Amino acid sequence: MTGQMNDTTRIALVGATGLIGCRIIEICSEGDDVRIVGIARREATLPDGARMEMFVADPSKWGEVLEAIKPRSLICALGTTWKKSGKDEAAFRAVDHDLVLSTAQAAKDAGLQNFVLISSVGADAKSKNFYLRVKGETEQELSKIGFNRLDILQPGLLKGHRQNDPRFGEFLGILASPLIDPFLGGKWAKYRSVRAQIVAEAALGLAMRRAGGRFTHDNDAIRRAAREWRQRRDKLIGVE
Repeated sequence: MTGQMNDTTRIALVGATGLIGCRIIEICSEGDDVRIVGIARREATLPDGARMEMFVADPSKWGEVLEAIKPRSLICALGTTWKKSGKDEAAFRAVDHDLVLSTAQAAKDAGLQNFVLISSVGADAKSKNFYLRVKGETEQELSKIGFNRLDILQPGLLKGHRQNDPRFGEFLGILASPLIDPFLGGKWAKYRSVRAQIVAEAALGLAMRRAGGRFTHDNDAIRRAAREWRQRRDKLIGVE
C-alpha cells in the first residue's frame, strides 16, 4: 500500500559522481520526499534515471548557488585518491581538505545549519598516515565553522561498484571482507566493510535531523542511522 508524500525537502550534494554521491542520487530518485540538488565543478555523467537538479560552477561561486537554492542541509561526499592526485600531497590536500573546508564555509555563510561529511575510519589529525591525517585535520577544522549540526561519518571499507574508477587494492579488500569482517570485533568493529548504500542512507537520514551538536558516526552508528532513514521513508509512503 502506498500513499502520496506531501513535502519535498531539498538537500544539496557535492561529490555527486563518487560512490556515495551516486547512491544518494539513486535513492532520492526513487521517491519525492527528498530532492537532491548537486553542485559540481564540471559536467558529469549521472546515474541512470537520476531525478535531480545539477549546477555546474567554479567552487568560488558555490556559495552563491547555495544562497539561491536554499537547501535544508548539505552532504559533502568530496574526495580524491592518492593515485588520482598524482601521488602529490598538495594536490590531495587541495580536495580532501581545502575544498571541503571552503565548501563548508560557503554553506555556513549562505545560512545552512546542517552539514554532513563523508570521512573515513581512522581519521586522526595526529596520524602518521598522510591520508588519515588530512582527513582528521579536515574534521577538526570543520568543527570550528559553527554549524548548528555537524555529522561526520567514518565508514570502514566501502563496498559498491565504482563507475570508471577501478581501485585494485580496494577490490581485493572487498573480496576478502567476508573472511575478515567476522574477526573484527570490539574496538576493531569500526574497520569492518560497509555497503555504500547504507552509508548513503545514513547521510540522508542525518541530513534531515534537527537536534544540534557535533556527531561522529562509526559503522554501527551509520547502520542505525540508515535503518532510521528507511523506517522514516516507509512511513512517509505508507508501506506496511
